[in-house]
Amino acid sequence: MGFHHVALATKDLQATHHFYTEVMGFSLVKTVIGPVPGSPEGWARHVFYDTGSTGMIAFWDLHDVQWADGYPTNINKTAGLPGWVNHFAYFAPSREFLDERRKNWTDHGHMVAEVDHEFCVSIYTSDPDGNTVEFCFDVREFTEEEKIEAHTLLGHKHPPMDKDAKVTIHQPTNVAVAH
Repeated sequence: MGFHHVALATKDLQATHHFYTEVMGFSLVKTVIGPVPGSPEGWARHVFYDTGSTGMIAFWDLHDVQWADGYPTNINKTAGLPGWVNHFAYFAPSREFLDERRKNWTDHGHMVAEVDHEFCVSIYTSDPDGNTVEFCFDVREFTEEEKIEAHTLLGHKHPPMDKDAKVTIHQPTNVAVAH
């Protein structure tokens, strides 16, 4: 079963909107504006983006005195974890699609990490709030042996390490793109 949407807070809705439409290629499909529960003057804007596959990503633009000094939006930094731990991986239907997204990211000034995991190839960058986003292209199906091994490794206290993934860093092309 797929998810309906994942919702995150954002500090800068305009930067977030630009990133998720122009850089990620998603479409804004719904905006809901309502009160902040328990606050007589607070309000919130909840925006939803179609990811082009199953599930949406949504963002909260929060306005209330309790958040006048801001609020953390980078989920890994807030948890004290490196940026690669909590991330949002979106389906890439083809290698060509993945390459197009990578080029679009670098053309918009983003550094991109490309990782060949052997069973899939992924590209990673960060959104305006510092959260890691990924497009992932599956290069093959999982074998029955891998599925059995997945259960076996789940119970190991110190499982054997997989071979190192191949990582390529793509630098931004520094092409100026109007917001």
